[in-house]
Amino acid sequence: MKRKILVILSDRLNPRRKPRYVEMDCDETGKVLRESFVRSLPRVPHYDEVWENDENRKSTVSCHRFTRKYRHRLEKPSRRAKSRKS
Repeated sequence: MKRKILVILSDRLNPRRKPRYVEMDCDETGKVLRESFVRSLPRVPHYDEVWENDENRKSTVSCHRFTRKYRHRLEKPSRRAKSRKS
């Protein structure tokens, strides 16, 4: 099973700087299969997880710490949340 993950690379010290978006495909163990940069923030929610790094890094390789963004607007609604609504 593959997971699609969005990583947001931003800068907390200079909020005017435009964030960079990285889309990753990972397997169930967390191994990165594919990594690509996205030009702009997608409009439809189709990611399994959304992570953010705010240390002003250029790539995910140089990052030391990520924070998970739960219930982000680009994260797919979970199956559990869908069943609660009905």
